Amino acid sequence: MTPIPLTPETEQLARRLVWFEEPADALADPVRFVAYALEGGTHEDMQVLRRTLSEADIREALAAAPPGIIRPRSWAYWNARMGRIPVPPLPQRHFR
Repeated sequence: MTPIPLTPETEQLARRLVWFEEPADALADPVRFVAYALEGGTHEDMQVLRRTLSEADIREALAAAPPGIIRPRSWAYWNARMGRIPVPPLPQRHFR
């Protein structure tokens, strides 16, 4: 997956979407960061990310999304939008 650089735009995005971490830490894991963006980002936020990420990157992030970040509605939307039809099941947490 393409790394997401720390720029003024992505820093602002990270501060809002992953408010509980420092922006550099949030951007260090692009798959996790994209999951937060797909769940809580606006159209404008996604335009910022699309300057760095391809559709293949977003599909990769969906395929490896950590459980518990993306809710069912966003999961269905983004998987359909990225051509992942039928939409796979949401990532699940596994407890032992």
